[in-house]
Amino acid sequence: MPSTALSPAEVRKGRLLAVAAFLAWGLLPLYWRALAAVPAYEILCHRIVWSAAFTALLLTFTRRWPETLAVVRERRNALLLFCGSLLISVNWLIYIWSVNNGHVLESSLGYYLTPLVNACLGMLFLGERLRGRQLLAVALAGIGVLNLIVSYGAFPWVALSLAATFGAYGLLRKKVQVKPIPGLFWETLGVTLPAFAWLAWAGLSGNAAYPALDGPTWTLLACVGAVTALPLLWFAGAASRMRLTTLGLFQYIAPTCYFLLGLTVFGESFSPAKAVTFLLIWSGIALYSAEGLMALRTARRAAGNHGR
Repeated sequence: MPSTALSPAEVRKGRLLAVAAFLAWGLLPLYWRALAAVPAYEILCHRIVWSAAFTALLLTFTRRWPETLAVVRERRNALLLFCGSLLISVNWLIYIWSVNNGHVLESSLGYYLTPLVNACLGMLFLGERLRGRQLLAVALAGIGVLNLIVSYGAFPWVALSLAATFGAYGLLRKKVQVKPIPGLFWETLGVTLPAFAWLAWAGLSGNAAYPALDGPTWTLLACVGAVTALPLLWFAGAASRMRLTTLGLFQYIAPTCYFLLGLTVFGESFSPAKAVTFLLIWSGIALYSAEGLMALRTARRAAGNHGR
């Protein structure tokens, strides 16, 4: 949350940056689908290498290397960032694979579930308490997932894996005080060597797709670092200009985009069972968001009464 009062112009700028960040993330399925000729694990390796290179350029341009290097002087921070790099790499791989294998709707379900998974992780590992409506929200989400399992007889592993890995990643990031771009640099650098080594070996041995790609596809691969880092910059700008509770409401832009793209552009099936699951989870999200807004209003009233 911003530490000082901001002008209406700055608040509006924060909202625009939040929309830009989450809309950019929400449209990523179109980007990954344009790279459908490249296997998901190969796209992941390119994303890691190009993100590390792009963030290094940003850190050089903005002269933030002292701040960035200071983060990993503590062994605990370095270990947590490395664990975060493994989690986010797995999350990226599952997400890219899901988009290019007809599971965009399930990926949207996973990111709708993420705030509720975060709440459960906060309760388990950070000693946070869930209030009545929040507990009901988590219960509704659990019923929704069970409905899918019973209806299809299959475990919705894409949705749950995305929610679990991103939730665990967020939990680790709470333990490390690091800004988004320095954090992304260390997280991608932690797995850059194996990613680069695989790309080099696969290219030389003829097991990679990228040597035979056309110019436009190669350009998309090379730009993946910027596509990864720029929304993070916009998100950081938004976070510095608005309350986190308000910012949290914007996060549903991205999975809503996934949902709409899955239905319209990618033509995925939307059965009655899926509709019931989404309605249950959307109801849980509405309850969870309402509880957060009520808590914020209560805190504001308490602060106002205290100041009188």
